[in-house]
Amino acid sequence: MPTPTKGPRVGGGPAHERLILANLATSLFEYDRITTTEAKAKRLRPLAERLVTFAKRGDLHSRRRVLTVVRDKGVVHRLFTEIAPDMDGRDGGYTRITKIGPRKGDNAPMAVIELVREPVNAKPKRAVVAEAEGATKKAASTKAADEDAAPAEEIVEAEAPVEEPTVAEEADAVAGDDTAEDDAKA
Repeated sequence: MPTPTKGPRVGGGPAHERLILANLATSLFEYDRITTTEAKAKRLRPLAERLVTFAKRGDLHSRRRVLTVVRDKGVVHRLFTEIAPDMDGRDGGYTRITKIGPRKGDNAPMAVIELVREPVNAKPKRAVVAEAEGATKKAASTKAADEDAAPAEEIVEAEAPVEEPTVAEEADAVAGDDTAEDDAKA
């Protein structure tokens, strides 16, 4: 259990804070996402994650422990029958907090807290990296095979040297520039 925060609580007193968090958790499990202040969202996250962990166990004792916080039996039923099976492959991180703009009236920082219902990526990162390296090697071998199959004449034409002007041609060009400048002065 996380250590209690110091200073003022979300509601004023500890009992009021528990009620506020219980109502926020009920709304979160009922609607899958809610908009609230950042402070309330950050305080709700550990409670919601713990309740989802209880729901994943699925036994009677876990259901009764969740019912001590979430008083609506319909929401608890939805948590145990719909939400918990979706979270079965996850080891944690059941919620996501996204910061949004400030509230219009008092400029309070707002956030959206939502349940992460997407399935977990089945491939571990090492498998993804190995797959990417294999694709790179395959592309490199295909490119090398294409270069070997290219006719030699086309390669020679592409590498034809560019003729550079001789020293005499450069001197004539510089002299021509000088005469053009003299004509412009006159």
